[in-house]
Parts: sequence; structure tokens; C-alpha cells
Amino acid sequence: MAHNKKEEEATSTTSVPLIKNHGSNNNNNNVYKLTYIALIIIIVVPLLLLLLSSLVSIHNLLYSTLVGLRLETLVLASAAAAAASAFFFLRLPRPVYLVDFSCHKPPGAHKVTREIFMRQFRSSGAFTDGSVAFQRRMLERSGLGQSTYLPESLLTLPLSRSSGTAREEAEMVMFGAVDALLAKTGLDAGRIGVLVTNCSLYGPTPSLSAMIANRYALRGDVKSYNLGGMGCSAGLISIDLAKQLLQVHRDSYALVVSTENLTLNAYFGNDRSMLVTNSLFRMGGAAVLLSNRRADRGRSKYQLLHAVRTHTGAAERCFSCINQEEDEAGVVGVSLSKDLMSVAGDALKSNITTLGPLVLPLSEQLKFLASLVRRKVLKRRAGPYVPDFRRAFEHFCIHAGGRAVLDELERNLGLSERDMEPSRMTLYRFGNTSSSSLWYELAYCEAQGRIRRGDRLWQIAFGSGFKCNSAVWRALKAVDRRAAGETNPWADEIHDFPVHVPKVVSVVDTDTTK
Repeated sequence: MAHNKKEEEATSTTSVPLIKNHGSNNNNNNVYKLTYIALIIIIVVPLLLLLLSSLVSIHNLLYSTLVGLRLETLVLASAAAAAASAFFFLRLPRPVYLVDFSCHKPPGAHKVTREIFMRQFRSSGAFTDGSVAFQRRMLERSGLGQSTYLPESLLTLPLSRSSGTAREEAEMVMFGAVDALLAKTGLDAGRIGVLVTNCSLYGPTPSLSAMIANRYALRGDVKSYNLGGMGCSAGLISIDLAKQLLQVHRDSYALVVSTENLTLNAYFGNDRSMLVTNSLFRMGGAAVLLSNRRADRGRSKYQLLHAVRTHTGAAERCFSCINQEEDEAGVVGVSLSKDLMSVAGDALKSNITTLGPLVLPLSEQLKFLASLVRRKVLKRRAGPYVPDFRRAFEHFCIHAGGRAVLDELERNLGLSERDMEPSRMTLYRFGNTSSSSLWYELAYCEAQGRIRRGDRLWQIAFGSGFKCNSAVWRALKAVDRRAAGETNPWADEIHDFPVHVPKVVSVVDTDTTK
């Protein structure tokens, strides 16, 4: 029992350490765990904190970088946008404003009736009886009234046709128009940077533009041009040339002067193709002031929207339909061929084909396209659709070339009597003043008080070569007929217009009644 007790004690004794050792292992494990956790806390957590700090730093760095990039991008984008905008606006055509214009109205001493015209030309002794009778018939059907103007050189007896009297005619007309224009606008002539003159048949030396530069003491760097030989459409060619020059020269004024000279260019021969011009052409001229200065918009009357030029001179038929040449007797004159009306019609079609898309409403363009498809694609027999230009323009200034020309255009364009009124009244009152006639027509519209702000007007003219030219203007303000005053050539007699113009009037040639 003792032995067993000792064994039990031994067992107990040995068992106790087992129990104690087991508890020690647990403690060690706990220590290890605590140590591991401590190591984790000591090592990993700082690493995590360091990583987090790094992430924060990286975020801050990225943020600052992105902000920097955004700022740089914003600056670059802004600079690029500014450059693009500047490039865009610099490439835009500069606006061209018509500040004002003036038409020369000769003194009463230059006024001629149809009978005075016949007397003067018969008295020259240059015409046969047949040529006198032909001119009388042309005059009776011309549409000209009893108050047109001729230069003094053709009103004296005997006639005084010389280089000196031709220069006197040019100076009176041009200087009269420019004087009135400068007075109306209050512009110092020294501010004119561009000068364009046009006269088809008179080209003296020094030139007409040099005469103006001398008269008004224009500055030495004025861009001066003198156009000749371009016929009645030269006025709009001059406008287009001035427009192009104003795209180059900033803050400039352009003076355009249009006239024709009769002293040396009236025809004193017996070729009937040349005699027609005697019955139509009369003395006149106009001066126009253009500007590309935006500051002038408020005081300007019109803004130029489009200038469309058509030249058909590549075809011999067109090139030679109006031609200055000598007749069989060696007398120089301007001949008009029988193809003139047909050539003018073709040139007009070409011109309005280009102009139409620029000015016509979409509905009219679609109608024209449908007509074209019917004729060209479906091969249906139908006349071409003529667009209604009255939907594009409120006013029409068609060169007063002659009654036949106006009748043909009225029919082809489908215009009304009121649309044609400015042209017919100008032909009646002033005759065909060549390139300046368009401005007498516009002056008529103003004198009648018809111009309202926003109105669009179409000027169209024909000329040798053969050319058809158009200009489209928009009124920047209403033109008060009273504001025109005495500078408008119609001012003191507009109450008498419009008048009825008979198809044929009787011209009494006093010499034939003796």
C-alpha cells in the first residue's frame, strides 16, 4: 500500500509537472501570440501607416499634378481657342458700308428736249436725211423725256468737240458729284485711302483718278485706279474692286466715281448700228463713299452683302456684240449687234444662277431644282422655272440701258411696274447715264421715301465685253426723303413722279416742216 501510495505520489508527483508543463506551454503559446501580435503591431502597422501615408502623398502628388495639368491644359486650350477665334475673325471678310452717295445734276442750261437734241445733231451736217429720220424714230421709242442733259460742247452752234471741252465736261460732272458727297458726309478728303474711277470711252492723260487726286489734294499713298472700256457695268466693277481693296487696307475710306463722257464719243456718222447710242446716252455721274470702319456703321445707309460678276467674253459672239470701231467712212462709234439682247439674256441667266443661292429663300431654290430635274432628268418639255426675286429683294435698280432692255428684263424676271419704276423714271428723266444710272435709280427710291431699315436692294448692270454684274445691299436705316435735301437729284421734282411713259411719242423736227 505504501508502495502504491508512493507510486500514486510518484504518479501524482509526475503528473503534476505534466499538468504544470501543459499550462506553461499554453502560456508560451500565448506569449508567442502576443509577441506575434506585437510584432505585427510594431512592424506591419507602421508599414501600413507608411503605405497609407505614401498613398496620401501619391494622391496629393497626383492631385497637384492633375491640377497643374488642368491649369496648363486650360491655359493652352484658352490660348488655342483665342488663336482660333482670332484666325477665324481675321479670315472673315470685313464689312463694307456705303456711307452715302451723290448724283450730279447739271445746271438748267444743259437741259435738252427731244426737239433740241434733233436740232443740234441735224445742224452738224454729218448725217444724211435717212440717218436723221432713223434717229428721230429711235428717240420717239427710247423712253427718254424732255429734261435730259447734254454737255455744253454739244449744245453750242457750231458744235465744240475738243479735248479741252471733253475735260471740262468730265470735271464738271465728277467734281460736282464729289463736292456734294464730301459736303453730305463731312469727310476730310485727306482720309480717303482708296480711289476708283470708271469711264468707258474717255481716257485722258493725266487720268480721271489723277484729276480727282489733284483737285482734292488726296494723300500720297492713296490707292488709285482708273477703269476704262468696261461699259455700263463698270460702276459695279468699281464697287467690287473697292470692296476687295477694303479687305486689305484697315480703317479706310474708298471713293468710287462713275461717269461717261459724251463730248468726243457722240457718233457723227451714218452707220445705223452706231446711231442708236446717240438717242440713249446723256450726261451724268455719281460719287460713292464706302468704308470698312465699324465705327461708320451707325451713320452709313447700306451694307454691301454680295457682289457677283459674270464675264462671257470668251465667246466671240458675246465679246463683239458691243464694239467701238470705225465705220466705212472712218468715223469712230460704238456699234450694237443684233445679238445684244440674246447675249444679255444669257449673261443674266449665268449671273442669277450664281446669285440665286445667295439670296433666294429655300422654297424658291427647291422650285428651281424641281424644274431642273423635270427638264434635265425626266426629259419633260417645260420652260425653266424663273425664281421670284421679289421674295429676296424689296427694291430693284436695273441699269437704264434703254426701253427695250427694261421691257425684256421685266418680262424675264417677272417684275411688276412698281419694281421697274426707278429704272424707267431714271431713263425718262436723265436718260442712259451709263455706269452711274444705278445711283440715280437708288436716289429715286430714297426720294420716294421707300427705303426702310432691313430692306434689300438689287443693282444689276450690263456692259461691253460682255459682262453682267450684280450688287446686293441691305439698308441699315430708313432713309427719310426730307433728309436727302437738295443733294438728291430728284428732291425738287419727286412730287411729279412717277409719270406715264408712252410707247411712242411724237418728236417734231422743226427743220422737216419748212
